[in-house]
Amino acid sequence: MTSAPPTPAAPRDALADSRIGLYAGSDFRLASGRCTDCAAPPQALWYFTDDTIAEPRADAAGFVATLPAQDDVRQWAYANEWQPDAQKPALIWLGSPHVADDAQLDADGRTLSFADGTRAGFALVPQLPSNVSWFNADSTAWLQGQRLSLRGARSGDSFTARTIWPSSFDIDLAALTPSPLQDGETLATLVRADDGGARTPASTRLLWERTPGAARAAAGKPVLAIMLNGAQGDDDEAHGGHFAIATGLMGARGEWKDWLVANFYNLDAHSEKGIIASMLTMDAYLTDLNGGQSWYRPSYMLVAVLREGRAARLYDQGIARVFNHFYRHDFSYRHASANCAGISLDTLRSLGWSIPTLGPTSKAKAWLGLPYMAIKDMSVSSGTQAFDYMMAERSGLFPFVAFNVAGSDLLGRLTQGKVMDQGLERLLADDVEAVLFVRVPQIPSSRAFGSAPVASYEEYMARVPAERSQWVVRPAPPRPFPDELRDPQAPKEPLPASRRALIVWLVGAAAVIAFVAYRLLRRTS
Repeated sequence: MTSAPPTPAAPRDALADSRIGLYAGSDFRLASGRCTDCAAPPQALWYFTDDTIAEPRADAAGFVATLPAQDDVRQWAYANEWQPDAQKPALIWLGSPHVADDAQLDADGRTLSFADGTRAGFALVPQLPSNVSWFNADSTAWLQGQRLSLRGARSGDSFTARTIWPSSFDIDLAALTPSPLQDGETLATLVRADDGGARTPASTRLLWERTPGAARAAAGKPVLAIMLNGAQGDDDEAHGGHFAIATGLMGARGEWKDWLVANFYNLDAHSEKGIIASMLTMDAYLTDLNGGQSWYRPSYMLVAVLREGRAARLYDQGIARVFNHFYRHDFSYRHASANCAGISLDTLRSLGWSIPTLGPTSKAKAWLGLPYMAIKDMSVSSGTQAFDYMMAERSGLFPFVAFNVAGSDLLGRLTQGKVMDQGLERLLADDVEAVLFVRVPQIPSSRAFGSAPVASYEEYMARVPAERSQWVVRPAPPRPFPDELRDPQAPKEPLPASRRALIVWLVGAAAVIAFVAYRLLRRTS
């Protein structure tokens, strides 16, 4: 497979001469959530009413409305013998109608110069009122001298940017030399180096390659990437970081801005930064001016360079089915058991990659913590939340743990020659040619710098003030889902384990009270 030819520099339509992940831009058409002939479920379109989306011209991924999401993925993958087909995601959030490449920002921050000699005025999309930080002079200075790729809107001789991708993020393939993990090194130590590396330059390390020179020849090759985003520096609810899986083709110059990211967030709350759970391009995921991860924390990525695109396409198609269920509210986003890490790893497992599980943090602490936290905070929800966190599968609870478990399992299988059985892990065994560790810094702005994410509940509590009232928390008002969009065919979610535990405690407490009352009555009679 060869890389796509260089794209034109001056602003153009978002799908012209471009790629979206593994697909050509021409495989899609621009639309908005008001689309009346789109293949995406109406529940998905509701979230993007007046925003720009990409809709496949054919072969949109489907779903089985009566099955739970992961059952649907498993049955579909098994029926296809774990081989991808022609399906494409039914909805990709672009957010912008135009793109531009090979631009440079003038020192005053007001003009763009393009490689073809054209120039355009430079403006930024409005800052969301709920977003507490923004692009500033530090941002302008940091972007100087770099080739920039942008998404936004062209109007006359001006370009209003929504995303700004710097060339310093691109991977220098020619400079890659083998540098496997040494004694005492792990993926976790790489992430934690330099306090998470928010201020250090972007870098890439070649951890493994099947044959000498495979990584340097990665241009045009498909990839499957595991993404970890660090802790924010100004939000005590965001020390756990974030997690996502990405797919795409390695660019001719090591570009990866057009990779496709499966980004899960809570659909039932309005994000401070305007983030909506979706499949979206990497430049939007990392460098959207309001919601891009790189504006408020460092990031880390493990990239598997593939001989063929089978594994990446299989994941794309499986996660697209999950998104169809998610938008319909067939299952809810839960911070303990169905968050960005848990949903992503569950899907990888459903596709046949047997990523190890670690079990809960502590069953004893879960059962004892439920009444303790409920009484301490005078809140039943505080008690059930503590139970859910203590009982959650650790590999899907914290993004850092998910990154370490999945990444270490992949590296271990490749370096030790471990046989991979079937499904996605078999495809990875056959097709991975190289594994890269990529470090992405935080882009300077008015926001505080972030750091490495935490990997445990105890580490989390050690970072935040002891009194919850002193936490710095960014508000996320509710986003009610319309009842008329709910499908009666949708499977019912099982009762959360914490609710069942609460019932046990209440029944037990009622029994104790009844027994004590009975003994008191016997004594007085």
